[in-house]
Amino acid sequence: MSKDKLWGGRFTQPTDKFVEEFTASINFDKRLYHQDIRGSIAHATMLGKQGIIPIEDVELIVKGLKEILEQIEAGTFDFSVSLEDIHMNIEARLSAKIGDAGKRLHTGRSRNDQVALDIRLYLRDELVEISAYLDLLMDSLIYQAEENLGVMMPGFTHLQTAQPILFSHHMMAYHEMLKRDKGRMEDCLKRTNVLPLGAGALAGTTFPIDREHVAELLDFPEVTRNSLDSVSDRDFALEFCSAASILMMHLSRFSEELILWSTSEFKFVDLSDSFCTGSSIMPQKKNPDVPELVRGKTGRVYGNLMALLTVMKSLPLAYNKDMQEDKEPLFDTIDTVKGSLKVFADMVREMRINPVRMGQAAGAGFSTATDVADYLVRKGLPFRDAHEVVGKAVRYCIENEMDIPELSLAEWQLFSGKIEDDIFACITLEASVNARKATGGTALERVQAEIERAKEGR
Repeated sequence: MSKDKLWGGRFTQPTDKFVEEFTASINFDKRLYHQDIRGSIAHATMLGKQGIIPIEDVELIVKGLKEILEQIEAGTFDFSVSLEDIHMNIEARLSAKIGDAGKRLHTGRSRNDQVALDIRLYLRDELVEISAYLDLLMDSLIYQAEENLGVMMPGFTHLQTAQPILFSHHMMAYHEMLKRDKGRMEDCLKRTNVLPLGAGALAGTTFPIDREHVAELLDFPEVTRNSLDSVSDRDFALEFCSAASILMMHLSRFSEELILWSTSEFKFVDLSDSFCTGSSIMPQKKNPDVPELVRGKTGRVYGNLMALLTVMKSLPLAYNKDMQEDKEPLFDTIDTVKGSLKVFADMVREMRINPVRMGQAAGAGFSTATDVADYLVRKGLPFRDAHEVVGKAVRYCIENEMDIPELSLAEWQLFSGKIEDDIFACITLEASVNARKATGGTALERVQAEIERAKEGR
């Protein structure tokens, strides 16, 4: 009864049907088919080079694996739950096609180091693609920053008007976050891009394999240095899920702002109809579904990180069946991140800005109060005293239902004799923004320089 299993020699009873389905991973790990076949071809090539199996067998194995690849990509390959996973499905089909030569493929390796290889190959490919999607979104931010140079908006702290800034400065803030996200993905790639194959089940192999040759065939710059660690390690997947969680947090913050900005209360931006939906009952509604969904998917990615951390937290070395649970959270995180980045890149590029409304909001809420304090400091008043003077002026404005630009010189001088006619040139939105010329500031010349710097960095 055990002959259908490639590992069934020591068993006398068949696997319970429900247990077979419960323990199988083929329904989700079949997406690793390309990596599994590529790794097997490299492994077989090395076995032939080392004289471990005949060259004739290597040729049959490579030919058979390529035919199986074609069948999978054509949708004609029949995956079997009874064969548990992608590795056993491919190996069983290969042996059925080419006979004993196919049975020699697994010489010198284990499913433990085989799956570790497949996941690293898969994540390596996906990290490159995710970096490309990050570039697309960063390009969209640069596009909006360039298209709307000079547009002013209120900068917020505590979600209350703080100081006027350029809308372009706000866009480039997210560019900086995403640039760091890309750096984290690139760092993760370095630690992912290490060959584990050759570790065997946990202790290495007695065959004279050449791991460095396999690494060369698969474009790995180095090999793992400890066989136990090679099959036990999922740090690279955890690192990716962690970096992905930070990335999704950034997208969630941006989503929250776009949701607020697109309300009738703000009217700062208009999201393209392509990224919104209507209401089933209220005909006037235009709901920002895409940023809302990305905000929601952030929790999903956080959950995947916690799931994988929890799977790994108490596992003794080396491989344990628990580690089969690494794939679904990893795959889901990859899919979620790629989808979120793609839709965000298109949505950000297509959104329209309302410069008039932004400008009106930038001038409200006493947004240039700090500029008055700075003005008084330049007149010789200590900053804390200047802060108190402006605070009293703001209170006066509140009591008289007016804003800072509406105060007359006589009214200003009620609070400090140091205030003169030149105060009015300091409290315009343009003066406030362009006075902030230090590196990283919101002055137009600084923002333009950062945009150019970002473009050069691409």
